[in-house]
Amino acid sequence: MTVQVKDMVFEKVAIGPISTRVYQGAEYGKGSPIVLYFHGGAFQSSGILDNPVAESIANAGAIVVVADYNAPLGGVFPKPLEVGYSLFSYMANKRASGLGDRNSLLLVAGEEAGGNIAAGVALKARDHYANALNGQILISPLLDPFMGTSSIRKADGIGMRQRWTEGWSHYLSGGGCHPYAAPCLCSRISGVAPALIMTAEDDPLRDETLGYAARLKKAEVSVRQHVFPAGKGWPSLYGGKTDGVSDWQATISREFGSFIRELSLQPQLH
Repeated sequence: MTVQVKDMVFEKVAIGPISTRVYQGAEYGKGSPIVLYFHGGAFQSSGILDNPVAESIANAGAIVVVADYNAPLGGVFPKPLEVGYSLFSYMANKRASGLGDRNSLLLVAGEEAGGNIAAGVALKARDHYANALNGQILISPLLDPFMGTSSIRKADGIGMRQRWTEGWSHYLSGGGCHPYAAPCLCSRISGVAPALIMTAEDDPLRDETLGYAARLKKAEVSVRQHVFPAGKGWPSLYGGKTDGVSDWQATISREFGSFIRELSLQPQLH
């Protein structure tokens, strides 16, 4: 399926203009789901790059908005979250006259550090904008500033632990550790939007990803999860190339499509 890509600036967001890259699958139309997507980069990357995950979601018929969330205010908490939440609020209010229509489901999504922002926006949406968010998609989210899981310890050789240590120090340098900044430390996660959670068996963030999924399930949040086999991981996260990337992208599309069907059948879940 052909995916259309265009760069847009959302001018009327509360915190100021936000640059985005919008991916639209060829089959999008009335009622197409809208996904606000936050890229990875250890809390320190800005700018808009091509995003194969966003393209995969768009291939399932969605409209995916990849936000340059670090650029407007900087990358120190709570600024990136404020940008993400402001854009989410704007899209919730304006989707009938902009992207999608009033029947479109609205979701947040992200990978690595962007998964952290997506989870934080989902928590804040529950607390301040009930029922506006229909779902969250967390792809190997960076959730635990202590980085003490077994999967991270085993993956020291790929060189990401130091990058994430520096990223967390940067992100939390404003002082304190609010639950929105480290969702895995949040004591109250019930009532958040249903989640699609994905990771890979050999991903360093596997343990904290699956740990958060387990906590969501325990809190009676609807969770769909998928763990890729070793060797089928996330090249967009770590700058590497993996075998079978087309299969990886096809699976993302299928999982997203199944998740959307579940949300459409069970709108009462949140």
